[in-house]
Amino acid sequence: MPSPLDQADLRQRVQACIDGELVHQREVLAEIGPDVDDLVDAIGLLLTGGKRLRAAFLYWGHRAAGRPDSDAAVRLATSMEFFQGAALIHDDVMDDSDTRRGMPAAHRALASHHTGRGWAGDADRFGMAGAILAGNLCLNWTEELYATSGLATEDLTRARGLFDRMRTQLMAGQFLDVVESVRPWAGLDDSERVARASRVIRYKSAKYTIEHPLLIGATTGGLGETDLTELSSYGLDLGHAFQLRDDILGVFGDPETTGKPAGDDLREGKRTVLVAHTLTGASAAGRGRVEELLGRADLAQEHVEDLRAIITESGAVTAVEAEISRLAEQSLAALGRAAGVAADARAVLADLVEISTARTA
Repeated sequence: MPSPLDQADLRQRVQACIDGELVHQREVLAEIGPDVDDLVDAIGLLLTGGKRLRAAFLYWGHRAAGRPDSDAAVRLATSMEFFQGAALIHDDVMDDSDTRRGMPAAHRALASHHTGRGWAGDADRFGMAGAILAGNLCLNWTEELYATSGLATEDLTRARGLFDRMRTQLMAGQFLDVVESVRPWAGLDDSERVARASRVIRYKSAKYTIEHPLLIGATTGGLGETDLTELSSYGLDLGHAFQLRDDILGVFGDPETTGKPAGDDLREGKRTVLVAHTLTGASAAGRGRVEELLGRADLAQEHVEDLRAIITESGAVTAVEAEISRLAEQSLAALGRAAGVAADARAVLADLVEISTARTA
């Protein structure tokens, strides 16, 4: 059986739509000259391949309302990939990440171009400036794809408020993550630390990864309010589980699979639910070691292994795995209550629960 992400040849069609949009945007930018090719190249490289998870949730949300397959629905779904591109490019700048999907992050690639051409000034500052602008272009093109998807005007108008809310809340969610990275956790108990980390998950990841794309698709399709409420619950629970899985992979994942160096989240000092539970379950010596090493950019592999051992021994991984399972079950239950969801979409959305929480994704 093909992956649920490949039903309706969705990934191939989304990639074709991305490629076509980049050709169009190169034509729009051609009068400026070849200097801006680097921006489009960086975006094109980032948007080549991938799971297309957000596009899938929007597309199958639309089909959940009983709407047929259409190129317009695929184009609308593709807008989520450009939105994801903007988030990734900007996130890598904020986290000072070296790689993304096994390749140099956009700001690193642009800095390398600067150095290779022998240009004046600071290469890193040039790379960051270019990456910020590349991310902004992705945001612009997200809007263009939505507006020119080809769906009926009344369908797009019905979901416009949600589409705008998604974009606004993600930007604020990104800032919330920055705030939590510097706001002290000292003196907080486990429930408070988990609550803070979970709030970041909700607004930086869960909503824009699953809930909002799914609801945008279902709302353009005209799904009823009761079913939309259940799909919202499905999306929030699954989106939370998705990010918890990503947090585990950020510490224990295989770089060949994740596309990022092992332990990168530890070097970046991400205050995740996994870290919150670690600080609760670890010994005093273990907590001290976590506080000493977490967030060190020069974290050596041996230190990554030390932290992995402390995290595992604290029971944090077991606790987060249990939470992922609980949220996945709740997500499936909410989907089951959405009585008006079309059968073909229901089957794919059920399968996407496994895809979104897979231990090796």
